[in-house]
Amino acid sequence: MSQQKSRRKFLRETALLVAGAAVGNSVSRPGKAIEPFNRSAPPGLKLSCAAYSYRQFLAGRNKTMTLEDFVVKCAQMGLEGVELTSYYFPRPVTTEYLHRLKRHVFLLGLEVSATSVGNNFCLPPGGARDKQIAYVKQWIDYAVEFGAPCIRIFAGQVPQGHTEEEARRWTGECIEECCAHAARRGVLLALENHGGLTSTAEGLLAIVQAVQSEWFGVNLDTGNFRTPDPYADIAKVAPYAITVHLKTEIAPRGQPRQEADFARIVNLLRQANYRGYLALEYEAAESPLTAVPRHIETLRQLVG
Repeated sequence: MSQQKSRRKFLRETALLVAGAAVGNSVSRPGKAIEPFNRSAPPGLKLSCAAYSYRQFLAGRNKTMTLEDFVVKCAQMGLEGVELTSYYFPRPVTTEYLHRLKRHVFLLGLEVSATSVGNNFCLPPGGARDKQIAYVKQWIDYAVEFGAPCIRIFAGQVPQGHTEEEARRWTGECIEECCAHAARRGVLLALENHGGLTSTAEGLLAIVQAVQSEWFGVNLDTGNFRTPDPYADIAKVAPYAITVHLKTEIAPRGQPRQEADFARIVNLLRQANYRGYLALEYEAAESPLTAVPRHIETLRQLVG
């Protein structure tokens, strides 16, 4: 092994040990801890909406909307972007459809801010894990075709009979393999804080800081920290965010669900010098048909 390669290996392993000491457990494979994103410009926020917000109309027995209809709604609300959740694409997914959807978005003056997949990377090596990796790689290829620059991914839950350390290592391995493909296709992957291994800022960052890829970051979901102080966790993760899901509610541990403080969240993102999309992902009880436009207008006043 050359001296340069030996030094690189030493630095990667040292970075991994530092990350592990900070959070208790971390991915045990070599990986250079990434730093918060250095954006050499003032903070800048743009508004998008996740198709998941209209899930009851986009799927199931009560389906009354297509993704194309959702895009029209976003244009009517004066948004700059749309997040096209993978769950609502017609099957089989064809290149022809992806190109038509891309054209539809463009002609309405919008951008595809991101897409989202529902994967599980908390799996040991084997066929089940290979299938999940192949699924994410397939959506990376799809993203190229319809113009999504970023894909939200999950980690998953610790399987019964296994440890968090094992699950974290498996997740890191899967992410690095997918990031290699994402880099070749020019698409970023964004890990969401979505329970399980990523239920806390420390758990999320233990994975993020151990993955060696410049094509990787965080999809910060402002409503998914069920911790004593969700806003503190948002502040910790914000410097690593490349996309943001903005929820209308938060649920601090031991307290009832409560309305999210949009102004406080926007301020935390600005303090982290975040530049990118805030995608409203609506999950509250009121119909999105009335609630989403109202919340978008509130956000518009905050972001300017």
